[in-house]
Amino acid sequence: MLTHVVLMKFTDPADAPEAKERLEALVPLIGQIRGMTVGLDAVRGEVSWDLALITEHTDLDGLRGYQRHPEHLKAAGWLRERLAARASVDF
Repeated sequence: MLTHVVLMKFTDPADAPEAKERLEALVPLIGQIRGMTVGLDAVRGEVSWDLALITEHTDLDGLRGYQRHPEHLKAAGWLRERLAARASVDF
């Protein structure tokens, strides 16, 4: 199993709830997603990010298939225009 974690900071934090909805909508559309958790920051602290995305994939090929899927690319395009920063780790 490969876990993909992404932290997102939005230019306008008010975009985070819609981002959560858009990301969760990908689950039934993309077969390479084995599991997904999307969380919105509740603390709003100095070092907080606005949204955390955790997806699980069978392997690296599954992650790459998810990342290249047209529906993911569409969501990523929407996100990219609104992000101030993004960080990720895969393990």
